Order: sequence, then structure tokens, then C-alpha cells
Amino acid sequence: MACIAPSWLRRGRRESLMSSEETTTLVDLALALDNEGMIGLTQAFVEDLRKGFNHIGPEQFEWLESVCRQRWAGVLCLGMGGSGVGGEFLSGLAQFQGKMPVHVQRDYTAPAWWTPSWLVLATSHSGNTEETLEATETVLKAGATVVVVSTGGVLAGLPELYPNCHLIPSVGGQPPRSAFGHLFSRQVALLRHLGALPTPPEGADEMMLQRLQTAMEGFDILKDPEGDIVQLAMCMVDRPIALIGPTELTPVLNRFKNQLNENAARFARVGIVPEMNHNESVAWGGIGGDRDSSGIEHVVLLLTWNGMHQRVQQRMDWMIAHAATDFAWKIEGEGKTLLESMLHLCILTDWISLALSFLHGKDPASIGPISALKAHLDSVE
Repeated sequence: MACIAPSWLRRGRRESLMSSEETTTLVDLALALDNEGMIGLTQAFVEDLRKGFNHIGPEQFEWLESVCRQRWAGVLCLGMGGSGVGGEFLSGLAQFQGKMPVHVQRDYTAPAWWTPSWLVLATSHSGNTEETLEATETVLKAGATVVVVSTGGVLAGLPELYPNCHLIPSVGGQPPRSAFGHLFSRQVALLRHLGALPTPPEGADEMMLQRLQTAMEGFDILKDPEGDIVQLAMCMVDRPIALIGPTELTPVLNRFKNQLNENAARFARVGIVPEMNHNESVAWGGIGGDRDSSGIEHVVLLLTWNGMHQRVQQRMDWMIAHAATDFAWKIEGEGKTLLESMLHLCILTDWISLALSFLHGKDPASIGPISALKAHLDSVE
């Protein structure tokens, strides 16, 4: 597999983690546990992206041209959880190659510095996320221009009440974290029309999507239930998880952590290079006797891409050479652009989180504690 090192990086060895005597296969576990079709929703990711990229234009939305003609100071993204993660990706892309700042706010409030010179992009898959609703209504009352991305709910109804609020409908019938392709592609298309992100050459998106579809099929754990992804997930079952990568892949690392949290009910820690080298490196050790004793137990996944700063690559090479743990994987996001590398890694890490959920005996769609908290909040309003 091109993007996962086929051996343990620390010692250059590969362990067989699947016992030939086992009678229950990963496919058996998936069929028994995937009660809401998360595998199928994951397999549809690339097609979801394709539909969303092609969904936004003046022929579909009459308001788009007037919004794009305005000179915006930046874009404020409101959203929570799987609905809000796209804003972090937009912000990362804007920092790398954007024409205006993109700020992400995951809360009930807008930033104190916000003014109507900033376009607001409010995203909620259900349309009823209370934090996003409150923040959106606050800025609308203060004169904001808002673009809503949602499948329905209260948020999708706000354009009927506020003339400067506009709706981009998305596709429902699935958990928000599995709708990332629908939501994010619409967000990217909007920011391209605004000029906040560059528009790719004609045909470039389709070529990217074809490459991503090839990756999707190659990573599919049902087609390769004893391959590298499943081997890695089996290694992660009984060990703490650390996710490390460069600044520009921060959105991917955070989304991977969240997918592990929700799909597999597992904690994961995130470290960003080079910042972590100024603090967290002491706890990892590798030189001398100072280190956190749990470091040796961790599975460390280092996410990379071919556009990293040379010094960041050198830092990560040193970290691998001096890792306290024997369980380290270097995972490269393939692609001709940062966007493609991000999406490639999203596909790969989604499959890892699903494999881990099945190995833990968990339905990846089950989010009991989140549902219980929402029910409690409804009862104390």
C-alpha cells in the first residue's frame, strides 16, 4: 500500500496480527455491528464530494452573484462536531493558499471582534444544533450576511426570516460525521466562488476525484480484511493512540481524533509539528532518561504529505528515529494539492476508525453519551 509504510518504522519489522485459528473475521464483525450502514456511507464519500462540487453556481442560487460581488474582510465559520469540521479544513486551506482569512468558531457566541464585513458560513447537518443556531441568530440580528449549509431544521428556515440569510441545502439521512463529503464540498465550492480559495483548472477536480475513488476502493476493509489498515487497527486495540503531523494537516488530525472518539469510542492525543517540539517532545523522550512512562505503550501515527516544509520533515524523521515506542506508522496523504492530500487521508483514517470500532465490538453509529447529554439539555431548558 503506497501511503502506509508496510512495516513497523521503529524496528523495520512486521507482525502478523491475524491468527489463522480465528473463526470470526472482520467481515463477520462488520456485518453484525454496522447497523446503520456506516460502511456504505464511507464508500460513498467520493461521490458525495463530486455532487457537492457541482452543486454550487449562480444557475442554482440567484443570490450567489450579489454575495460574491461584495468585498469581504473574511469568512466566519460557525458549526459543531461533524457539521463544523469543514470550517477547520477551509481555514487550513486558506492559510496555505487563500485570499482572505477564514476563522472557525465552535460555540454559542460569535467572536467579540466580528463585524458585518465578515461573511458568516453557518453549517449544521440537522439544522438544529443549538450552539450554531444561537450564534447564527446573534450575528443576523447584528446585520450579518449568512450562508447556511444544512439539510433542514430551524437553521434552514432562517432565510425566510432574514433577507441577508441564504440556504445551500445538503443531503440528509445519515450521521453528520458521515456527511462530511456533502457538507465540505459545498463549503469549498462557495469559497471558490467568493475568491477566498483558488479555482482549479478545468478538469482538475474530476481527475482528483478519480484518484480518490481508486484510493477508496483500495482501502476498503471489506475488500481487504487482512490488509495493512486492519493490521494497524488491531495494533491499536489495546494501546494508547497518538496522532502527529504538520500544521497544515491539523484539520485532518483533529477529524481523525473525532472519528476515533465517535466511531470506536477511543481517546486519541494530537501533536502538531513544529509546535510540539517546543514542549511535548520532552514527555516523549528518546534522549536521556526523562520521558513519560506511558510513551512506550503508544501507537504513534505520523501523518505527512509531499508539501511539508523541509525542516518539518527533518523534525519528524528525528522523532521516528528516537521514538520510545516500537509501534509507529508513517502515513502519507497522496495528492497533487493540499486539498487532495487532506481528502486522501480522510478516506484512509475513516477506514481505520471503522476497523477499530468493529474490533472493539462497537456499532460505529452508536453515540449514546452524546444523545443522553442532548436529552438532558432538552429537559433543563
